Amino acid sequence: MKKLAIISHPDCLLHEMGKWHPESPERLKAISEALISSGLDSHFLHIEAIPATDEQLERVHSKAYVDEITASSPKTGSIELDPDTSMNRHSLRAARLAAGAVALGVDEVLSGKIKSAFCNVRPPGHHATRDRAMGFCIFNNVAVGVAHALEKHGLERVAIVDFDVHHGNGTEDIFGSEERVLMASIFQHPFYPYSGISGRSERMVNIPLPAGSNGRALREVVETYWIPALESFKPQLIFFSAGFDAHVDDEMAGLAFVEEDYAWVTGRIAEIAQRHAEGRMVSTLEGGYELHALGRSAAAHIRALAGL
Repeated sequence: MKKLAIISHPDCLLHEMGKWHPESPERLKAISEALISSGLDSHFLHIEAIPATDEQLERVHSKAYVDEITASSPKTGSIELDPDTSMNRHSLRAARLAAGAVALGVDEVLSGKIKSAFCNVRPPGHHATRDRAMGFCIFNNVAVGVAHALEKHGLERVAIVDFDVHHGNGTEDIFGSEERVLMASIFQHPFYPYSGISGRSERMVNIPLPAGSNGRALREVVETYWIPALESFKPQLIFFSAGFDAHVDDEMAGLAFVEEDYAWVTGRIAEIAQRHAEGRMVSTLEGGYELHALGRSAAAHIRALAGL
């Protein structure tokens, strides 16, 4: 039995926000090509994503917001949702597929068919709040998956690990008062979206890092803050908001991680998953805009997810 599934869909490539935009279809291609060139691709099960339903989306977004995004989908051209985020005629389907991929990953992992899943999808999601698109994000993909695990599968404790260079403000907005969810994150601060430094709790373990921080700083955060919180919480399923824009080669921001750091943190969290969650993990792509670094980093993360 293959231990990991890659969940994706070709229609996620059709979402386009302009040739200049860093959140481009080439990001998914870079990851796919890195998996093939590294020889990893044949080790994984490949599953086509299915769109999230209104029921799944409305567990984490208001009905008014879901209706607004659906009604806003243009038939031609594009519309702007915020200064960084726009939709073309394919974007609504891509966004539903990206969210639906994470829910499908939950179903596949909890069925026992696989141990872990990586959702190679776009647009990303962790900046989308309950009522607002922002930061390249339309629906909050990881939040849809988490709510699906809680409400459809009846899990009682779910954790989210977010190592994107930007704080997952949307995820915190949705789950900040949800006792069944623990969120552990690092992010550059001060930096967009200028949040995450207030409201830290036993379940919101969000740790800011100054520009220039490298893998040593990541390891200190993981060992000092994340691991004790996760061990105490005992999650039954662990999600990753897997952004790779903290890589030293990614000019989007100013952290200095390398591929080995992503492999290390994934492996360390996998140990928690083995102890408390039967090894079950679901990861979804967030940021990462330098294509070569993105491909290498995602491959390192996925290799560690699969225990290879």
